Amino acid sequence: MKYFQAITAICAAALLIGCGEADAPSNDAQHAEDGAAPGWSLAPGGNLNSFFDCLDGAGLALVSAHRGGPAAGFPENALETLQATLDAVPAMIEIDVAQTADGILFLMHDDRLERTTTGAGFADKARWDDIENMRLEDDAGHASNFAPPKFSDVLAWAKSRTIVQVDFKRSARYGNVIDEIYRQGAEDRVILIAYSMASAQKLHSLAPDMMISLSVNSQSELNRAIAAGVPENRLIAFTGTEQPRPRLFSLLDRRGIEGIFGTLGGANSIDAAIARDSAEQRYAEIAADGADIIATDRPRAAYSALLEAGRAPTDGVCGVSKG
Repeated sequence: MKYFQAITAICAAALLIGCGEADAPSNDAQHAEDGAAPGWSLAPGGNLNSFFDCLDGAGLALVSAHRGGPAAGFPENALETLQATLDAVPAMIEIDVAQTADGILFLMHDDRLERTTTGAGFADKARWDDIENMRLEDDAGHASNFAPPKFSDVLAWAKSRTIVQVDFKRSARYGNVIDEIYRQGAEDRVILIAYSMASAQKLHSLAPDMMISLSVNSQSELNRAIAAGVPENRLIAFTGTEQPRPRLFSLLDRRGIEGIFGTLGGANSIDAAIARDSAEQRYAEIAADGADIIATDRPRAAYSALLEAGRAPTDGVCGVSKG
């Protein structure tokens, strides 16, 4: 290893000339007519290891869209946002999964509802009947016409479209999330995120054939993870958000483990610095340092920079295709 429906499209044609993060969406009428899935798709073909190996062999880096890749008018963790992201770029999709008081899994990052929805209160104290009638708000606080989606609907949408990274919120039970993944036969296109060795061990015991993303900052941490029972061929290493570490990427490469580097993180993030300084080439430099996957709040800008540097997957490469 080294790696339902058309909704909107965001500046797909303008991507190659560097479109902005907040460009207005447009509809893809042709795809709506012929029933084909619009935009980009990632098809690992039932084997994530081989998919990542292919990208690595071609010297390419993949973009992972944090919280689905929100932009103006497209709130985080909205199904419509996920589609808009794939309309623009071939990306993995990272989502946050929470659980309602009556046991429904749905997409939500915060413990409380105020920041991202028209609702209020703790998300896990609300029932689904209330959640589905709320509307999601974008980063500027503008209400959209989009409702929080069920996790099951997002998984069904992602089939034949992309790889999903699942970030568990405190209210979401591991077993319930994994049961839904297995029920849909999605285990070969999902990566489970763990923030501790104990969580990685638990996830591997529940889903031994699924990939796990775990924070790894050194060879000793990698060795501990493997000694704890998480095999190399089920591990993806998240290497932090501060500075790329070429030596660590090289170590991971020799062990056949993908390395993720995060440029995300708000006002003090590398994403923010790149945007402030108009230094988009930095994304390509991070890939050149050895990062296999760049987790970003700016998937369009990151992909455009990688493309310009010849480090982005394009149509027909390694199971990546443009509809």
